[in-house]
Amino acid sequence: MFEVRIHGRGGQGVVTAAEMLSIAGFLEGRHAQAFPSFGSERTGAPVMAFCRIDDKPIRVREPVMTPNALIIQDPTLLHQVNLFQGLKPDGYVLVNSGRSAAALGLDALGQRQGRLLTVPASELALKHVGRALPNAALLGGLAAFSGLVHLASVKSAIAEKFSGAVAAANIAAAEAAHDWVLAEMKEVA
Repeated sequence: MFEVRIHGRGGQGVVTAAEMLSIAGFLEGRHAQAFPSFGSERTGAPVMAFCRIDDKPIRVREPVMTPNALIIQDPTLLHQVNLFQGLKPDGYVLVNSGRSAAALGLDALGQRQGRLLTVPASELALKHVGRALPNAALLGGLAAFSGLVHLASVKSAIAEKFSGAVAAANIAAAEAAHDWVLAEMKEVA
């Protein structure tokens, strides 16, 4: 089972990202579940969402405590909350930022042997969607980074969740982030 925990702030599409990731897994013929963890939070408050994808039925219904991947949609949370708690030693970390891991103060995590990557998802979303909503872009990045799902499945999940110009713009952001991550991975290798 591959487990993903997404951290962000209310209004950034954290819950929608988990839902679209589960749809992408489902479209690939796998079992998937997605659910949020929040109370009466408002826009801007810290929010978490979870996604599990597996080849067999998923029976567990609890929050993801030991993720295989973390998606951090808002880098201002990096030093406010222990986002990395429970992260598996070989887990992936994808941070929405145009700054390097070292510039974000993640030097200790920088030794994760190619498992920590930043991607300017908000900037890519602003360029393609017209709003700095990083969720779709980060899913495109995760597809390239982890291989959990294919970009085609992410694009189909976005098209299923949104329609028309909104879907096309979010797909463009996901493609741009996917390409960004592939280029970054090639540079690191």
